[in-house]
Amino acid sequence: MNEIKRLSPEAEARLNQGLLGLWYPVLPSWAVQGTPVGITRLSRNIAIWRDADGAVHAIEDRCPHRGARLSLGWNLGDRVACWYHGIEVRGDGVVASVPAVQGCPLEGQKALPAYAAKEIEGAIFLYFPIADEPPPPLDLPEEMTSDAYSRMLCTAHWKCNWRYAVDNVMDPMHGAYLHAQSHSMAEGDKQAEFRTRKTQTGLVFEKTGQMGVNFDWVEFGNSGAIWLRLSIPYRRKFGPGGPFTIVGFVTPVTETSCRVFFWRIRKVQGWQRHVWRFLYRTRLEGLHWQVLEQDRVVLEDMAPRAREQEYLYQHDVGMSRVRRILEQEAARQVAHA
Repeated sequence: MNEIKRLSPEAEARLNQGLLGLWYPVLPSWAVQGTPVGITRLSRNIAIWRDADGAVHAIEDRCPHRGARLSLGWNLGDRVACWYHGIEVRGDGVVASVPAVQGCPLEGQKALPAYAAKEIEGAIFLYFPIADEPPPPLDLPEEMTSDAYSRMLCTAHWKCNWRYAVDNVMDPMHGAYLHAQSHSMAEGDKQAEFRTRKTQTGLVFEKTGQMGVNFDWVEFGNSGAIWLRLSIPYRRKFGPGGPFTIVGFVTPVTETSCRVFFWRIRKVQGWQRHVWRFLYRTRLEGLHWQVLEQDRVVLEDMAPRAREQEYLYQHDVGMSRVRRILEQEAARQVAHA
């Protein structure tokens, strides 16, 4: 099952930096308050701020005058002012004012790319267009949208390419080994057969002889954003609600780093929701961070050129299919650039 490298250098670079035409979570909502914030996502520098109504604006983090970082400047509501010379740029990327020069021709020009923004369940999502197309709808799994579920966001920076993080989630078998000492993945067989089945938004990769015991299945979906969903059974001592569901996103930062966003979710309402959230914050969150740390340590210390020297087998079928989906989209985007 060794894979043959099929991508052109241009498509490989596009995929490593991040696919376009998608929504990505970029920051937790609490990270953007009064002052502009500068971030790097998909190898792009972006300035983010809130206006007086709390709405999020995002533009390229570069003053069109001399290139200073706008994120170092002042929040003026619907615009930011550059710290260097005071140039004011609106949230749509148009230069609103050049206060040092009367009648400057730069005023009124759309000088910078702007990014559509949404806030969903405690995170800021930005749309990264291929050209100048309007953003598509963002349709997320029911667990992310229904009031029947309670959600807790966890996000972290990992020093690995985003594709390794996607591979990791598309590999249910690692739960029985890497996470064998965890509170939720200590049970079940250490051998398994897998199958894939298509869905409207992607595919499910699941064990054939074991279900509801460990990390036994994972779903890949693309419905305006690329997301991953899995479910882990929880014993009653870990609080009310059904299985512990995770809906995850991986956002490229640079070609060698990414930010992961995992919503930990249970189907609970009323008083049970309060019990679950209290138990999560006081007891379970630390245990979940231990599991994430195990993933991070392995992925950040992968062998150099690991992908080029793999020997894959049956447990890797789901991961391989997702890789092909992403590779085909990268090739398509480069071909139509």
